[in-house]
Amino acid sequence: HYVPQLAKQIYDYKQRFSRPIINLKGFIVGNAVTDSYYDNIGTVTYWGQTKRSPSLKNTLISPRFSGYDPCTENYAEIYYNRPDVQKALHANSTGIPYKWTACSDVLLRNWKDSEASMLPTYKKLMAGGLRIWVFSGDTDSVVPVTATRFSLSHLNLKIKTPWYPWYSGGQVGGWTEVYDGLTFATVRGAGHEVPLIQPRRAFELFQTFLSGKDLPNS
Repeated sequence: HYVPQLAKQIYDYKQRFSRPIINLKGFIVGNAVTDSYYDNIGTVTYWGQTKRSPSLKNTLISPRFSGYDPCTENYAEIYYNRPDVQKALHANSTGIPYKWTACSDVLLRNWKDSEASMLPTYKKLMAGGLRIWVFSGDTDSVVPVTATRFSLSHLNLKIKTPWYPWYSGGQVGGWTEVYDGLTFATVRGAGHEVPLIQPRRAFELFQTFLSGKDLPNS
């Protein structure tokens, strides 16, 4: 959220003054939470290790699968509330009176001081002419590629350049798709902190963004 929200503040400031002091042209966001609802759904759709487009994935699985098991958390809650399991894990040694649960939405539902989705912000800034790139390390388990792609798909952007591999140092650096107003890219072999884990690929990604070009396809 941090980068697009800051960009929006700068953009709104520029609209109010004829001589703005910050000449913002665009921004790049990495492994970021995009939409609380769509990110959660996209997290479980880890198809093809990020190497297939959503349309191809849907074509392959639609005749064969009816969906995902909706009860996986229920199984975990039953298992981890068993006394023998808790004893083996040295859990609940204080004997708390309530059950362990896999997740609680109470905090999320009551968190009102931040926007739940950056999609409206992206739409506004794209309409304002800003150049936007979003990238994801393809081994990130915190905010996975599939979560970000699923969220961005709800912008319903026109595809300018379909999904293709980009190259760094003679190897595939990741995959990318260019939309009308936004570019999405993955970084191969990187986790949540892309520059830390794949510094060369991160550098070439940033360098290409700053040059105003698309990522190299060879």
